[in-house]
Amino acid sequence: MKFMKLGSRPDTFYTSEAVRSVTTEVSSDLIVQVKGTRYLLHKFPLLSKCLRLQRLCSELPNSSHPQIVQLPDFPGGVEAFETCAKFCYGITITISAFNIVSVRCAAEYLQMTEDVEKGNLIYKLEVFLNSCILRGWKDSLLTLQSTKFLPLLSEDLELTSRCIEAIASKVLSNPAKVNLSHSYSRGGRDDLSSCNGVESLRHKTNSKGWWAEDLAELGIDLYWRTMVAVKSGGRIPPNLIGSALKIYASRWLPNISKEGCISKYLPSDHDSVSTGEITSKHRLLLESIISLLPPEKGSASCSFLLKLLKAANILGASSSSKMELARRVGLQLEEATVTDLLIPSLSYTNDTLYDVDIVMIIIEQFKMQGQSPPTSPPRAKLGRERRRSRSVEHVDFDFQESRRSSSASHSSKLKVAKLVDGYLQEIARDVNLPLSKVIALAEAIPPFARTDHDDLYKAIDIYLKSHPELNKSERKRLCRLLDCRKLSMEACMHAAQNELLPLRVVVQVLFFEQARAAMAGGQVTELPSNIKALLVANGEDPSKLSHKLSAAATGTADDEWSVSGLKSPKSKMSTLRMKLAEDDNDLEDTLTSQDIELKNSKLKTLKSIPARPKKMFSKLWSSNRSMAERH
Repeated sequence: MKFMKLGSRPDTFYTSEAVRSVTTEVSSDLIVQVKGTRYLLHKFPLLSKCLRLQRLCSELPNSSHPQIVQLPDFPGGVEAFETCAKFCYGITITISAFNIVSVRCAAEYLQMTEDVEKGNLIYKLEVFLNSCILRGWKDSLLTLQSTKFLPLLSEDLELTSRCIEAIASKVLSNPAKVNLSHSYSRGGRDDLSSCNGVESLRHKTNSKGWWAEDLAELGIDLYWRTMVAVKSGGRIPPNLIGSALKIYASRWLPNISKEGCISKYLPSDHDSVSTGEITSKHRLLLESIISLLPPEKGSASCSFLLKLLKAANILGASSSSKMELARRVGLQLEEATVTDLLIPSLSYTNDTLYDVDIVMIIIEQFKMQGQSPPTSPPRAKLGRERRRSRSVEHVDFDFQESRRSSSASHSSKLKVAKLVDGYLQEIARDVNLPLSKVIALAEAIPPFARTDHDDLYKAIDIYLKSHPELNKSERKRLCRLLDCRKLSMEACMHAAQNELLPLRVVVQVLFFEQARAAMAGGQVTELPSNIKALLVANGEDPSKLSHKLSAAATGTADDEWSVSGLKSPKSKMSTLRMKLAEDDNDLEDTLTSQDIELKNSKLKTLKSIPARPKKMFSKLWSSNRSMAERH
């Protein structure tokens, strides 16, 4: 740390009965009152350097008694005034980054300018500030922090702006070429040296974001201005900006638990302020951090963005801040985890544990990315086909890159599908979660993104167990989300014995399992005893269903899954149509007109299977037939 010493006389100030005096042979002729402290001083040394004291004394009537000057609003308080007074007496004073702001503001207040005396205090402070303080990293930070005690006067004197510019320039410069000291916030120290000496030269050896922890010690106002200056330089990568913001948020934002409880407050005298004031400070800090986030995708991790979103929900941040975070999370949703998405809901409009609506917004933002790749590369014009130029090669390269990005996009959709199904499993335990939100969340994922429905089945099973009050119609609405063809063997075994599922779903599971066994060359001719009991309880004849399954299984896989078998009434497709039609008959009195139309459209689609698929489709079935014959 740099420091400067002025004056050569020893300190002769002393205190007697709450009065500060100077040891001298000359009696005092000036009394200065500064914020409750009285100073017995002399006119000559002070008035020769302080223009304000000259004017104040000239306005007082002449008297044989010492004149009294009141300075109630003196900037920097008693310590700053005493430092200026000692400078006037030639007593040794020490100026460093800790007190230069207060002394500079006090000197400005007293008008200790060059017009009064050459080499006055303001001139010496400015030289020291520009030549020493602002050239050091630690000194610049300490000086900037001290401006918060005198913000208005520091702004008028441009102390704050000069410190910010100095800090930003050091962040933007090459660390290997800048003489920087280790962070005082981590306990590092510099050798003290005079202004004429040389500051200890120690290069930073840690990561490129070495400055982030140091800046995290600043208050939000100064931090925001400093980060704006750093970002405007355009030389710091967005991901480093995001990492710096994460460090600052972890330093100042409260820890928010999974249930939405705040467990840490700002490191200040929060005992003397109300909870509302603390929340207001947190909210301002949070919204400031959000405004500093770089616009580039991936500049901040998805986990960090979702933590900010949780804090925004708890602290009641503005809707614009929440939507901005939701938009950013949607751009990189595949990086999130289920725990990240469990955002506590503190809304008075619903009683759900988690904010499902904001997650729906995030998913919609993810789907709006519109990453649809071109089906074929743009062709060169006919006149240029003979000659393959570099521009054509560049087009092919761009196409390959687009194909690469599209495959990454597809994989991200698969990841998001797994994420949403895992999220559904967590929120399904909430007894206050309405069925409509579960269905909306599940349907937000396109069908192709779910390679299997095991996780979705688990979520449905958990929801049915947590909501036993659901009627038959509601359970059927929920289970329509399932595609039994995408259930694994283990999930099918569980579903076939799950008494909470509608009979329609159990039949579908049994049918597709039988079809799967038939494809493998096996047969399914008998139902488990518990399924028979379930069918009897629902008024169905288990022998009739067993007969249908066994009849469907007696045919070979070649008959049922070949192109000709698709048209046979014994095929699995025909059996499924009959089962769906039988089960739909008992829904007519409970379905709405919209549901009936949806059901009819599905049946029409199922019945509209062409009698003779195209060649490619025929090859696919014939290949399946040959595999079945091997078994």
